[in-house]
Amino acid sequence: MSDTIHHECGIALIRLLKPLDYYQKKYGSYLYGLNRLYILMEKQRNRGQDGAGVVGVKLDMEPGYKYMDRTRSCDANPIQEVFDKIHANFPPDLTSEKDADWAKQNLPFVSEVYLGHLRYATFGKNNIDYVHPLKRASNWRSHNLALAANFNLTNVDELFDSLIRAGQHPRNYSDTVTLLEKVGYFLDDEIQDLYHYFKEKGFSKQEITPLIEQAIDLPGVLARSSADWDGGYAVAGVLGHGDAFVARDPWGIRPAYYYKDDEVVVVASEGSVIQTAFQGMNMNIQEIKPGYALIIKKDGTVTEELVREPKKRSSCSFERIYFSRGNDRNIYQERKKLGELLTPQLIRAVDGDLDNTVFSFIPNTAETSFYGMVKGIQQYMVEEKKRQIREGKASWCEETLDAIICREPRIEKIVIKDAKLRTFITSDSGRDGLVGHVYDVTYGAVSENDNLVVIDDSIVRGTTLRRSILRILDQLGPRRIVVVSSAPQIRYPDCYGIDMTRMNEFIAFNAAIELIRERGMENLIDEVYKDCKAQQGLPKEEIVNHVKRIYAPFTDEEISDKIAQMVRDERLHAEVKVVFQTVENLHLACPNDTGDWYFTGNYPTPGGNKVVNTAFINWVEGRDERSY
Repeated sequence: MSDTIHHECGIALIRLLKPLDYYQKKYGSYLYGLNRLYILMEKQRNRGQDGAGVVGVKLDMEPGYKYMDRTRSCDANPIQEVFDKIHANFPPDLTSEKDADWAKQNLPFVSEVYLGHLRYATFGKNNIDYVHPLKRASNWRSHNLALAANFNLTNVDELFDSLIRAGQHPRNYSDTVTLLEKVGYFLDDEIQDLYHYFKEKGFSKQEITPLIEQAIDLPGVLARSSADWDGGYAVAGVLGHGDAFVARDPWGIRPAYYYKDDEVVVVASEGSVIQTAFQGMNMNIQEIKPGYALIIKKDGTVTEELVREPKKRSSCSFERIYFSRGNDRNIYQERKKLGELLTPQLIRAVDGDLDNTVFSFIPNTAETSFYGMVKGIQQYMVEEKKRQIREGKASWCEETLDAIICREPRIEKIVIKDAKLRTFITSDSGRDGLVGHVYDVTYGAVSENDNLVVIDDSIVRGTTLRRSILRILDQLGPRRIVVVSSAPQIRYPDCYGIDMTRMNEFIAFNAAIELIRERGMENLIDEVYKDCKAQQGLPKEEIVNHVKRIYAPFTDEEISDKIAQMVRDERLHAEVKVVFQTVENLHLACPNDTGDWYFTGNYPTPGGNKVVNTAFINWVEGRDERSY
């Protein structure tokens, strides 16, 4: 993506099902689980680079020995920092001499359960207090809770108030702390009920502790905790005695995948990273169903339990377009299909002149959709070849036939992405000059009579197009530059995991506002603003997305044309066109992930409408702040 936006967080959970000496004998190290966790987190680095953390839980430790370890970092390279800290405890001479039982008793992070997290700072300040896993500590083992999540909730204010009404005093006003305290509150409640139950049965306090650990109803705790959560989430947690869970929102907005065999249970935000970390080709990797939780009991029992009633599936399509790693088989095919389905629009954009058109892509994540785009153009040209041969079959000569058959799309690697330069220059003109050097181009591949078509996986703000990409492409001297987005126009804020919350961040919104003003329709802005204000204070379930009316007077093509005008610097020589994917084709390419609220404003949860209206109110009132 040429425009930088914050990603989603990533989770990784590993539960070893055998004693640690089993892995030492079979794989040569009792750190087998920790090493696999490192690979899982490194392979999900794309999901979060503002912070990282790891928790390890040891099973069946005797009193007086530490059983839960944690380390976190929000440094520049947090994954490396975290694992450097952990491995500082394992000098080679010590680990080679001691067996797994000794290491578990005496060294931190020699554990059967590992929970890892990668964070993007989509809420709150980026300091260590907000880095997952978060932890609630207690002298009672089962009260200890470590939690890590990929999530955003739209109703933190409601949840925070519910904690206060319950008599709690949360230490921070944030979605992360609120979520932790919600789960912790109902976990404490469950344990207290079990304590009274077993006490009435005549068991001693010492006898009650293991009975509670066996009897904890984690699905019930999660059902009560999450009953009023509005948003997208994949929440992973581990209790001090060893029970673990991963719960997924009932709309399936945020992803979670798992794999189980007789040695290990592993959960991650992406399925392909499990294959990579455990070097398996035909692993039976499954998706945790929306509204369900994967429950891993201390005894190794694994079940998938209903926690909340599943709603209409609205898995995030942006996951497929951009955030997830493209080496997943299905995602790879979907991204190719997104490029292929753009063919009719591209043919129109270059007026059918394919002989004078060069096709390329904005590195690096648009490369897969580029292959699909080329496939679509090739298929179109094959049909054209067939037509020409049929029409001229009575008069063609060998030279004519050769010319027809040899026609192929002109494919070049035009844009090369270099390492980002530090923008230490503070003036706008100086900074723009540095931004321009993030990309380089291949000279001599385009002529002055050519159309230059470049595909990107999405266009959010258009800033990088205007300040950098179009300028350097124009230096090649094409007649026309066609910028293609394999995603539809991003028109609305996200509130489920990606840091896009302000209306003025979206060039599609700014284009619609420009069209409104050009056509003397400013009263529409006032009407939408008044209707949004009138809904403030209503229950979120009663709120309607009035911001859709801003786009209603215009076709997609009108907004695309206005965007092309807005990103075109007056110093450019080439004509500029911008082509966006259609929502209909998005669903054709990604049929199982239909969450499209960024593009359509159709939010799957009631809180989404509240967020978009608040974002519009903030824009009108000139407040540069988050909308949830």
